[in-house]
Amino acid sequence: MMSKGSPIPVVCALIERDGRVLIAQRPAHKHLGLLWEFPGGKVEPGEDPSHALKREIREELGCDIDLVHTLPTQPFTYETVAISLKPFVAKLSPGSPPPAPREHLTIAWESPADLPSRRLAPADLPVLRNYLDWLALGRPD
Repeated sequence: MMSKGSPIPVVCALIERDGRVLIAQRPAHKHLGLLWEFPGGKVEPGEDPSHALKREIREELGCDIDLVHTLPTQPFTYETVAISLKPFVAKLSPGSPPPAPREHLTIAWESPADLPSRRLAPADLPVLRNYLDWLALGRPD
């Protein structure tokens, strides 16, 4: 395996509403096109991961979120890049506009039990497992 340098820090949000979680479908022309993902993006140098996530969600979905819980950071290596994915469970902020796909094909609200049947991006699969485990434990902090 060739060296890919330091992993790129990436954040994602599992935005909850009414017992469902928001997922977003990647555009066909992008890396991992048409797969579903938990929205988020790269952390800029020197940026706090929670601030990065709020910024990315505002850019991608036009909404504001409050962070509820941090899930374990997941290293993941794709063919050409290594990432360090820090997931947060979140909810829409009071008064936030509803999320709308600005950089994705579409978005969907899924029940946690239905998420494993979606074609998620590979890096999101361990995040989903940790989220489902956290739910099964009664959402401890």
